[in-house]
Amino acid sequence: MSVTCTAVSAITLPWLVLTTTGSASRTGLVVFAELAPYVVMQALAGPWVERFGPRRASRAGNLLAGAVLLLVPALHLTGQLRFEVLLGLVAVVGGLRGVADCGSAPLVPGTAGRAGVALERAAGLHASVSQGGHLVGAPLAGLLLTVLDPALVLAVSGSGICLAGLVVALGVPRSVGAPSPASDGSGRPTAYRTRLAEGLGFLAHEPVLRGPVVMIAVTNLISMGLAGVLLPAWVRDQGLPVAAVGTVAGALALGGLIGSLLGSWLAPRLRRWVTYAVGFLVGGPPLLLVLAFGAPLPVVVAVAAAGGLAGGGINPVVGAVQFERVPEPMLPRVLGAVKAVAWAGVPLGPLVAGAMTDLVGVRAALSVFGGAYVLVALAPFALRSFRLMDQRPTHPPPAGAVDAR
Repeated sequence: MSVTCTAVSAITLPWLVLTTTGSASRTGLVVFAELAPYVVMQALAGPWVERFGPRRASRAGNLLAGAVLLLVPALHLTGQLRFEVLLGLVAVVGGLRGVADCGSAPLVPGTAGRAGVALERAAGLHASVSQGGHLVGAPLAGLLLTVLDPALVLAVSGSGICLAGLVVALGVPRSVGAPSPASDGSGRPTAYRTRLAEGLGFLAHEPVLRGPVVMIAVTNLISMGLAGVLLPAWVRDQGLPVAAVGTVAGALALGGLIGSLLGSWLAPRLRRWVTYAVGFLVGGPPLLLVLAFGAPLPVVVAVAAAGGLAGGGINPVVGAVQFERVPEPMLPRVLGAVKAVAWAGVPLGPLVAGAMTDLVGVRAALSVFGGAYVLVALAPFALRSFRLMDQRPTHPPPAGAVDAR
């Protein structure tokens, strides 16, 4: 519910700004104002989430984010929504959503243990829900915007995010995601900066986590460049209707959702590093390269669906490795650091792709991005640290976790 409603608002907010101001630069500024605090809070909120408790953080973050988002349509409908006020509100919404998501992921191991579900399956289902929310959110936003004013669509979205907070409050047991008031040995709580440094240090010194996070950061940059610039530019150069962008993106997203669900079922029976390595190699470069060679649209759609299917199978592996390798009390701060690093290149992808397309043309830019993706995707075959994914950690797993071996 939270992801779906956030996806709806992510389309509706820019549309509201564009239709009321006519300014593309102001529209981009609103998107940045929401996204930047979200990424920053993923990195910084971990120690607070641990002390407050992941369950409480997820509940309160969603409730407050939805409530603040509801102020946007209320002010707009009363004629009091100035642009600078809108920027401030969406920045607060982005930050609160970052806190909520920082609290949500650490709830997965505990709930998986209570349900007797293997971590690979729980991680895969968690990722599938997120992918499904994004897949449903975009067309739902388009449908709602055809029958409702953008302000009313934001009211629906804000109400749904609030309701997601209530679902966490009612549906997640209190014993899962309890506060973790770590002390420094003298009975005093560990300082915020110390906890934050410990989380970043854990990520930096754990090769099984560090390698995939760096890979995902680079490939996220490439993927955002493809989605935001290269794919629309390719469609324009091929003389295709704009609907072709949605067709290719939809095939990729649908394939990713199916792949994630299949991975949730099959991952406990497969070698992790092989699944991960093959998923990256098949899931990314082929689509960029067939676009670069000017393949016909049906071929591109088929390759996009196959790439999404292969790439979706990565999620259960990555999630299970993270949940196993990170001690449960440190999950919020470490997973927050993981997501912040993984998303670091997201705002840069369209900028790099746009500059390169203007400089050398769309096909050459696709070739460069495709070649870079191939090099990154070969890392698991070349670096031994990726094979450590198949080894279980020495520290105790989360309470009740199921060993899928």
